[in-house]
Amino acid sequence: MADPQLSVLMPVFNEIDTVERAIAEVLDANVGVSIELIVVDDGSTDGTRELLFGRDWPEQVRLFKHESNMGKGAAVRTALEYARGEVSAIMDADLEYDPEDLATLMPPLQEGLSNAVFGVRAFDGYTSHSFMYVMGNKGVTLAANVLFNVYLRDLMTCHKAIRTDVFRALPLQARGFDIEPEIAARLLQHGERIFEVPVSYKARSSSEGKKLTSADGFRVLRTLLRCRLDKRAVKKAVPASVAAAPGVPASPVPERDGAAR
Repeated sequence: MADPQLSVLMPVFNEIDTVERAIAEVLDANVGVSIELIVVDDGSTDGTRELLFGRDWPEQVRLFKHESNMGKGAAVRTALEYARGEVSAIMDADLEYDPEDLATLMPPLQEGLSNAVFGVRAFDGYTSHSFMYVMGNKGVTLAANVLFNVYLRDLMTCHKAIRTDVFRALPLQARGFDIEPEIAARLLQHGERIFEVPVSYKARSSSEGKKLTSADGFRVLRTLLRCRLDKRAVKKAVPASVAAAPGVPASPVPERDGAAR
């Protein structure tokens, strides 16, 4: 299989009810470029791991795992280490985002307008998790805008597509949901101008498996402050063809690519 143009990074933790459909929707999406899907099971305990590694997948799907739960950020960084595409995009396995919107994220990257594109969610009564969830998102987005003197509309969006060499150059260390603000903060410190495009979104409820809590909001603010005060230089990006994959705190255990052996 030739190197894909887009690597979709899918962190998975206890998503047995949605992960198969999530994978199928990514593979069926009309993105307009060749893709690979890198799925990292982050220590699932509900049967998700057994489901993932117990069946054969198309060759575009590559599976990896963490022996224990390390957090979304750690899973994203593991997936990024193995990405072969020119662009890498994050896609959760919870069905809140539409993979078809990946096609909306790609043009600014292909046209050289930006090295990073974020999908902005439109919160309304049907798609929103709760009033406090929406206000929390607006609050941390405002904090990021003040701290970094920018104007972003949706800091915590999962829909992020970034040139892989630029993505790998970011000094990321967050292990949990605070990977989202850390990516944005490090991009801004890297001197990148983040391009934003509208995307569709439908939040699930806590009873349906929503994992974000109010405590995560405080972790986000802490991460923003840490990044703002940490002025260490961001590594300059190098061409993707020669970019070395960075290590992550815990070694993932690669099982196999999706094709049967």
